Amino acid sequence: MQLTSTAFDNNSTLPADYTCKGRGISPPLDITGVPDGTQSLALIVHDPDAIGGQDFLHWLVWNILPSTKTIAEGQVPSAARQGINDYPDQSYGPACPPLGSGLHHYTFDLYALNTTLDLSADTSRKEVEAAIAGHTLATARLVGTVQS
Repeated sequence: MQLTSTAFDNNSTLPADYTCKGRGISPPLDITGVPDGTQSLALIVHDPDAIGGQDFLHWLVWNILPSTKTIAEGQVPSAARQGINDYPDQSYGPACPPLGSGLHHYTFDLYALNTTLDLSADTSRKEVEAAIAGHTLATARLVGTVQS
């Protein structure tokens, strides 16, 4: 399985539109190679370089249809559910590293699951990660960087 974007290459600079210095919307994402038997996809977008050693959650989405080929810029996939990010908000939280905090890696982790998740909208990242444990068929990662 592969996760790419038409807006940036893996391990390259995340364009300003997807940060708090731009429009603050989610980037377009393309999904290929979803394995047979996939019932749903989950997406966890986070910054492992956040201040204080925290791994800051920017976007939490699950029950993405396995037939999804593209997640459009600024959109939530049809039928998908969003959880609470660390802003805390139920949406995409744009990359916004504090000034002078160095290089941040905004990590888009995609999971192909052999189940759908019966979770409420106030579900946390830990709850999603617990729910997908043992149900992951494949993973893909895309990283965009921002220098503060």
